[in-house]
Amino acid sequence: MARLRDCLPRLMVMIRSLLFWSLVYCYCGLCASVYLLKLLWSIGKGPTQTFRRVAREHPPACLNDPSLGTHCYVRIKDSGLRFHYVAAGERGKPLMLLLHGFPEFWYSWRHQLREFKSEYRVVALDLRGYGETDAPIHRENYKLDCLITDIKDILDSLGYSKCVLIGHDWGGMIAWLIAICYPEMVMKLIVINFPHPNVFTEYILRHPAQLFKSSYYYFFQIPWFPEFMFSINDFKALKHLFTSHSTGIGRKGCRLTAEDLEAYIYVFSQPGALNGPINHYRNIFSCLPLKHHMVITPTLLLWGEKDAFMEAEMAEGTKIYVKNYFRLTILSEASHGLQQEQPDIVNKLIWTFLKEETRRKDWLFL
Repeated sequence: MARLRDCLPRLMVMIRSLLFWSLVYCYCGLCASVYLLKLLWSIGKGPTQTFRRVAREHPPACLNDPSLGTHCYVRIKDSGLRFHYVAAGERGKPLMLLLHGFPEFWYSWRHQLREFKSEYRVVALDLRGYGETDAPIHRENYKLDCLITDIKDILDSLGYSKCVLIGHDWGGMIAWLIAICYPEMVMKLIVINFPHPNVFTEYILRHPAQLFKSSYYYFFQIPWFPEFMFSINDFKALKHLFTSHSTGIGRKGCRLTAEDLEAYIYVFSQPGALNGPINHYRNIFSCLPLKHHMVITPTLLLWGEKDAFMEAEMAEGTKIYVKNYFRLTILSEASHGLQQEQPDIVNKLIWTFLKEETRRKDWLFL
């Protein structure tokens, strides 16, 4: 009996692991089936249109707007990868490092590059595999450990030991991990529409609605097919993601201009440009939940209540993982692309957080 009691915890872990991976693979198969039906339907309606792509050889002028900053590159010694970033503000000022989400790139921070350059050296990075940053071929090169090390090495290469770190969506996931693993590098942490990683993994297993909203995480586990589905009908799915009523930018705020939208399509329509971004997701289930998970950095979490991909309850559950000042602000009429959709409000909230004393926990609903 005593021996059985000793084995029981290990057995429960194995059962939970088996159930978890069964869920992952079953849901992957379900998502693949749904998207395959969509593909067949599209081919049936118009095969020529389905496989049509417009050649985009030259970037839109907005990507070279000098008011946004200077295009720079840095090669990391250990990995050998060259990273692209846009920098605004004088060298020597405190560093503000901006990490974008999916499917985005440095340009999603255009409003913040202009806003914070007066007091910060603002750097909007193209993450590993995105935009003009190098994109390793193999999915193993996109493990969370690699992504965390990238940010540490970039800080070193830029000549900084610490920064104000801001992340949105997937970039928010990376920002949480940096604050957990290298708290000495983060003066203040600001995350937009992504909960603490442990909250995400725990919540998704208990709430079917969130499982459905995160179905693309499972779909992305399939090789090459997600990249192909994004590209059909001249990247119609990508355009829909940015412009539809449910997921698009601009429900109650700034909408993407035609040139802004073309900038996104231009970047992700380049050969192989979707492989790296989707590879980021292909290692996530083997890396979560985290063994070390407490955040000791002053933290601001901004959340759009109408987010089509993340339920607001996860934002409220994040506070238990922050053992320092924590402020949560939920914007009632905002959606997922908060920093692009309501830049004036977001920038004001960030300025307030940067300038205030950070001694207490606070929650605010706007």
